[in-house]
Amino acid sequence: MPSTQVAVLGECVADAFTIGSAGPNELTLRVLPGGGPANTAVALARLGTPTRFLARISRDSFGSMFRAHLEASGVDLSGCVSAGEPSTLAVATLDAAGQAGYSFHAEGSADWQWSAQELDTGRVGEAACLHTGSLALVRAPGAGHVEELLERVRERTTVSIDPNVRAALVPPAVYRTRMHRWCALADIVKLSDDDLGQIHPGEPVEQVCESWHAAGARLVVVTRGPQGALVSLDGQAATVPAPAAKVVDTVGAGDSFTAGLLHRLHAQGLLGGRLDGLTLAQATEAAAFAARVAALTCSVAGANPPWAADLAGQTLPMS
Repeated sequence: MPSTQVAVLGECVADAFTIGSAGPNELTLRVLPGGGPANTAVALARLGTPTRFLARISRDSFGSMFRAHLEASGVDLSGCVSAGEPSTLAVATLDAAGQAGYSFHAEGSADWQWSAQELDTGRVGEAACLHTGSLALVRAPGAGHVEELLERVRERTTVSIDPNVRAALVPPAVYRTRMHRWCALADIVKLSDDDLGQIHPGEPVEQVCESWHAAGARLVVVTRGPQGALVSLDGQAATVPAPAAKVVDTVGAGDSFTAGLLHRLHAQGLLGGRLDGLTLAQATEAAAFAARVAALTCSVAGANPPWAADLAGQTLPMS
């Protein structure tokens, strides 16, 4: 019997947004639960996919916020570790277009301290797919153990990766060096055009996709903001338009796109192996659904992805 779960591995991040000050020597912050993998787990669960989250969640105040947020969205936290290290904090600054830039406070935090003993295959369970990425794949000492886990589970589990480049913490050259290794482990690679430009600056997207397919990734999806997305399956390509939407901010949009993509593939019974039954038409339809999920996320403040009911028969606000 095929698994009904999708597993997501990675960090929780406390996203702090400036909301003014009460005086000349004060700065007021509003802190919301975030972190790319955590956002993806929340979005998947809200869409109706049973979702298990694998994370090292701190026992500090931010960690309590993460747990409450994930549980309220229906995420299974049985794969999480209760950690004594502090949570990761990111202070976000929004530009005029709602694009977020971050400064990170991440040294010694709980998210990166995975040990080989903690990351055994039992923590993944019988999930049909394991998705990971962002800082979990590049921050020592845990990154190497994450890669080892992907290698161990991929015999029976579809592997999905979103590099989600964070150049403020990790030089893009690190991602460039590791991408071929990740593509050898992954069946699905999803990233933004900004990520692509930092990993392979100046290289045509078709050329990069060809290289990643040759390394092993069957499905590559590149999101392009208001220009939609490029879908490449074994070198066959298609494009997906972005739904028109009134953008409040783009926080969590890429993570919601990933969730929408995996949700649709899972609903069609296509996860759980090497995507052998996947066609370009199916991949394109899944990406179109994912674009709608991302657009709805952009229409509200913060990483607040829609629930399944929000997509049923609902049209997007026009920009």
